[in-house]
Amino acid sequence: MMRRRGWLMAAVIILAAVVGFSPLYGKTTGQSGQAAMFGNTPSRNMVSDETDLPDTWDIESGLNVKWSQPVGSQAYAGPVVLDGQIYVGTNNEGLRDPNLTGDRGVVMAFNTSNGEFLWQVTHTKLPAGRVNDWPLQGVCSTPFVGNDRVYYLSNQAHVVALDTAGDLVWSFDLINELDAFPHNLATSSPLVVGDILFASTGNGVDEGHVQIPSPFGSSFVALDINTGELIWDSILPGENILHGTWTNPAYGVIGGQPQVIFPGGDGWLYSFVPETGELIWKFDLNPKDSVWALGSRGTRNNVLATPVIYQDKVFVGVGQDPEHGEAPGNFWAIDATGSGDVTTTHSVWHIGGDQIGRTMSTVAISDGIIYIADLSGFLYAHDLQTGERLWTYDAFAAIWGSPFVADGKVYIGDEDGDVAILRHGRELEELGEYHMGAAVYTTPVAQNGVLYILTRNRLYALESGGTP
Repeated sequence: MMRRRGWLMAAVIILAAVVGFSPLYGKTTGQSGQAAMFGNTPSRNMVSDETDLPDTWDIESGLNVKWSQPVGSQAYAGPVVLDGQIYVGTNNEGLRDPNLTGDRGVVMAFNTSNGEFLWQVTHTKLPAGRVNDWPLQGVCSTPFVGNDRVYYLSNQAHVVALDTAGDLVWSFDLINELDAFPHNLATSSPLVVGDILFASTGNGVDEGHVQIPSPFGSSFVALDINTGELIWDSILPGENILHGTWTNPAYGVIGGQPQVIFPGGDGWLYSFVPETGELIWKFDLNPKDSVWALGSRGTRNNVLATPVIYQDKVFVGVGQDPEHGEAPGNFWAIDATGSGDVTTTHSVWHIGGDQIGRTMSTVAISDGIIYIADLSGFLYAHDLQTGERLWTYDAFAAIWGSPFVADGKVYIGDEDGDVAILRHGRELEELGEYHMGAAVYTTPVAQNGVLYILTRNRLYALESGGTP
């Protein structure tokens, strides 16, 4: 099952983004009372109720292409859509302002109706270089948009709040304030619930992958969305970090108890009381005999995928930096109603061994089916209750992004630049595959019958009924 391919040189973990349009969870001061984020809702399930989405297009002829816009040379964050604007994170290689030159992290905003470029915010690189801020990677945090605000982590490891015109509201420096040491880059896509923003800091090892420069620096944070002030932070897992703490929290009310769930840099999953940071439970996502090592020989993995909360369970897989190559992974369905260390007591089902590779992808769950992608280029459909495999699709290229389910279809992009469309269901049926001109590291998002796809260097708006 494991097959070697040429990997894009990237020492940073990028979490491919899918976002949607959903009710804002908690208090809102925004006009629409809506929010958009990585994974559609705070539970992070990659599913949308959008309809009339295209299942065919051609970027060369323009068939069903509403508009497209260049971004930078590497884009891993977004797209995210709300109130007529679409946001992406990228680098500065698509130079929009000749006065802002050089390597920078960039957040861009476009008009959804015609693709007009609206504004950008840029961030210069950290002086420490690639150990904390890898060259040309740009902003890799998919924004949370709501409350008339845009929240994201910059390449400088600042949690940033903008208004929707691109003006700064506040910024919180995770390095200087909380002694975080992001390994290669801070990439977490923040989550807002009520008046609290949750994010991971990227805290990790040094450039030589030997020492943890800041074992007592923060890994998880909760900030006040109105002021940017710290509410609580956690140094877990401290000296047990394997590589970095990059990925995204999820939120749900499980068994009547609100929980915010963070993937730890040690390969464990941690659940906290959202208001206080008190630990509720933890779960080791690797077999006890696993061994951490860089590269394909390591059997212990850290967590790059975002956990998904569904029916009082959490679903998540493990993996490593794509530079470390392909190797077996593990995927878990976890009963999230426990307390303390629930590793041996709350596993509902598990996929391991040679049944799944390392993954960076977040799952999509709909109609009793869970879709799981791995870095080796396979998309799997499983029965949600039993974990039984229903079918396997081979993309023949690495998959960094996540499956997106909408309109009776499953969309999945790959490193070769193809987007496959499969019929949502318990039998495998391919509806089409379309080349996008460059690698697709992100996940599609849909709104008002338009499908948005962000490639490595270009943003596309696709809709049915269009003509070249």
